[in-house]
Amino acid sequence: MTTGIQGKVVAITGASSGIGEATARLLAGQGAKVVLGARRADRLAALTGELRGEGGEARYRPLDVTRREDVEGFVAFTLKEFGRLDVLINNAGVMPLSRLEELKLDEWNWMIDVNLRGVLHGIAAGLPVMKRQKAGQFINLASIAGHAVSPTASVYCATKSAVIALSEGLRQEVGADIRVTVISPGVTTSDLAESISDPATRDATREFRKEAIPADAVARAIRYAIRQPAEVDVSEIIIRPTSSPY
Repeated sequence: MTTGIQGKVVAITGASSGIGEATARLLAGQGAKVVLGARRADRLAALTGELRGEGGEARYRPLDVTRREDVEGFVAFTLKEFGRLDVLINNAGVMPLSRLEELKLDEWNWMIDVNLRGVLHGIAAGLPVMKRQKAGQFINLASIAGHAVSPTASVYCATKSAVIALSEGLRQEVGADIRVTVISPGVTTSDLAESISDPATRDATREFRKEAIPADAVARAIRYAIRQPAEVDVSEIIIRPTSSPY
């Protein structure tokens, strides 16, 4: 199971919880060298210590993906620690849902900054490195919301649709040496619902999210994409609860 994972240097944004944390645990356990980034440095430090205690190779650096210089520093730190960058997982995301008529422009801009601009910052920082290496892989986390729109989620869906389009454009531009994978999870165990400011929407979302797949299921999909031979690009994976209508 470690074939294609052992020794690879994998940088993960949004690694302090949810899908990012689960992916770090899975890949480190199978021999990858993981570099973890997120805003919650205390959780990163605890997770890194735990992974090292289990024999894994892990480093961490506080990271705000909305700041280009932070993401550039994150990639530079990865190169300093391990000498290369094999996989960059652009996973950080937020989901403060609301109806458009509520005009929560600050929350709209926050989603655009984290969910879309954060991925662009990851590409801007990682692409020159991978081009020099003539090898590498971007794994961008979109969502089933990028394929199906629902009330209160218009802006969130728009950001995730944009990630899908961006990933496909990147794939077409950098093929041959660099792989690009977009992962679109359905309802997954995470802290995303906690970013919803409207109490009614937050409660409804929590109820909807009761039928969720574990974050580890998405981590296994990410592992699958990484494990493929260099000449095989798994371009997109949609993974969701079997019972999900969306």
